[in-house]
Amino acid sequence: MERLKRKRWLESMVSCRRDIHAHPEPGWMEYRTATLVASRLSALGYTVTTGKRACMPEARMGVPDAETIRTHEERALKDGVDPIWLEQMKGGYTAVVGVLGGAKPGPVIALRFDMDCVEVGESDAADHLPRQLRFASERPGLMHACGHDGHTAIGLGAAELIAERAGELAGEVRLLFQPAEEGCRGAKSMVEAGWLDGVNYLLCGHIGVKSSTLGEIVASVEGFLSTTKIDAVFRGKAAHAGESPHLGSNALLAACAAALHLHGIGRHGDGATRVNVGMLEGGSGRNVVPAEARMKLELRGETEALCEYMVRETGRILEAAAALYGVSCQWETVGSGMGGEGDRSLIPLIEAECSRMEAVGSFVASMPIGASEDATWMLRRVQEQGGRGVYMLFGSPLAAGHHQTSFDFDERVLGTAAELLVRLVFACPGWPEESDTGPAGGKE
Repeated sequence: MERLKRKRWLESMVSCRRDIHAHPEPGWMEYRTATLVASRLSALGYTVTTGKRACMPEARMGVPDAETIRTHEERALKDGVDPIWLEQMKGGYTAVVGVLGGAKPGPVIALRFDMDCVEVGESDAADHLPRQLRFASERPGLMHACGHDGHTAIGLGAAELIAERAGELAGEVRLLFQPAEEGCRGAKSMVEAGWLDGVNYLLCGHIGVKSSTLGEIVASVEGFLSTTKIDAVFRGKAAHAGESPHLGSNALLAACAAALHLHGIGRHGDGATRVNVGMLEGGSGRNVVPAEARMKLELRGETEALCEYMVRETGRILEAAAALYGVSCQWETVGSGMGGEGDRSLIPLIEAECSRMEAVGSFVASMPIGASEDATWMLRRVQEQGGRGVYMLFGSPLAAGHHQTSFDFDERVLGTAAELLVRLVFACPGWPEESDTGPAGGKE
């Protein structure tokens, strides 16, 4: 790429990232971000789909209540979001898909990018770079503390370069901008809407995580943990805590007992398991027996069977704790991700393209992750139909760990990641011409 043109391209990605960072939006409410994505893809010549056609309504998980969604929609309008796009996304349907077809037959290649923020307040420290450069979050309690602002910018940067080379494109490119990755709530809805059907190659990735060196590329992440996210509500009976406590049923005590016992679930001999009660709240006043308590927790397992074991034990403990204190408990699954890993057969291709890039300083073939991602829904669908998918890491030093208030990354990673993805789009072998056993679904 010509030097001045590349400089402007990089600056555009940085500007996009900072704009999104300053206006973080939680899952299913990414109206401003999704509108930015949809409008730019449309201007670049992509066929854009959003709303209910981009994510199946029944497959969404952990959708906020109607009042919360309405509040974010009203704020989006105040922020100047195009009402035409907003009308398509109303009700929390913020997935965006951009499709670009080539002039020649070839594979269907999907690239996935997540857009939502984390529900954590951003650091006020004077040495926090987003504060210094005036692009810190403008929204209390919300922050891009995981790098999804960077992922969205990478996606739009890649979209620009792919569009410029549309005449060379064989097959079809699908750019999937996913809502609600946090809590593993959004990917399944895009899978069920059909956007992974017929895909021969799926390319996913993440900034940082366990790759903290700028210019490092990890070609294939392995060992994703299966996960289930659960919300539980305990309901008892309020009473005067001094005059008639015997007339009440303490929902908060039941929830506290459940939290302690959940963290005591017995380990399993078949592999690693995880549990975390991340939120517990309840009660209405100092002198009132708490009539209600709410809990948010997550479970993980090295395999899907181990995660299912954790879910069974969790259900047993929630119900037993409720019975012990004479209250009721209702709980529901609000997010999930599968175990799995990328296709190692793509590692040589990724390594070959990395070797041609000045910005790549080191290459790691594979790395265990020990975490969860709902992109595994997409990987599973592609692999089930004979396609190949991979989840990469784009190395960057981090100011603080993911989901921490001082999180930040080196913005030079944006150009490296976007360039690699574009190279891979044009380097993936064509199907079905090159192999009779290759994945079906290539454009003919």
